Amino acid sequence: MFLFFVSQFGVAIGFLLPPVLVPNTMNDTNLMASNIKIMFYGTAIVSTVLFLLVIAVFKEKPPLPPSNAQALVLDSLRVDYSYKQSVINLFKNVPFILLLLSYGILTGVYYSVSTLLNQMIIDYYEGQELNAGRIGLTLVLAGMLGSIISGFWVDRTKTYKQTTFGVYVVSFIGMLAFTFTLNLGNIYIVFVTAGILGFFMTGYLPLGFEFGVEITYPESEGTSSGLLNASAQVLFGIVFTLAQGKLKTEFNSLAGNLFVCGWIFVGIILTGNQLRV
Repeated sequence: MFLFFVSQFGVAIGFLLPPVLVPNTMNDTNLMASNIKIMFYGTAIVSTVLFLLVIAVFKEKPPLPPSNAQALVLDSLRVDYSYKQSVINLFKNVPFILLLLSYGILTGVYYSVSTLLNQMIIDYYEGQELNAGRIGLTLVLAGMLGSIISGFWVDRTKTYKQTTFGVYVVSFIGMLAFTFTLNLGNIYIVFVTAGILGFFMTGYLPLGFEFGVEITYPESEGTSSGLLNASAQVLFGIVFTLAQGKLKTEFNSLAGNLFVCGWIFVGIILTGNQLRV
């Protein structure tokens, strides 16, 4: 949870700083190129310093296993553990397959919307680059709060299936609200709907990992989490970003948003089927 929280904080900074470092100077392309160069060099320097710190400071593993599932994996490694067999076991697990698809869909939509958010805002609110970044910041910060609350809730209640389904449905409603208020001409409404969308959609991300660990125990949580990440980033994230971007270019932002809304509805059906398994 802490690593997820920190990564989302980095995403929030990524929304906030670029419009500040690279303001809209279309009438002076040389200045824009210089600003972009500064931003990229700054990113490279920070990334390099962090990379060196990881090499110098990080240990190979913690002194104690972080979870019961990982403890069992470490024990089995001393006997006979097969990563390949673990993956095969997961693909035989029907609830996990449903989660793999539903998690990939909603998280892929989140990646797609986050990637295209600035473009969507500028389409309807010309000259509002700074506010576009702030809307992205609002989406991420609200999502960080949602992640904390959803994690606390499932830890207390253990209602993984019901909570996952509920958050999925409200994320769908939030995406619809964002879609149909984007063009109203009031950017403050967009701040509100983006915050609501981020609260539930981002709140689902750690919830999906927790649910995956529960339904695949005693398989390694690293294996299940890795497959969920692959589903979200490779299988759905890239495809949704390309498809939504194409629809936005060929038609408008409404068409692209309705496309991902349809896929979230498919995810609701898949998540509903998990309640029956």
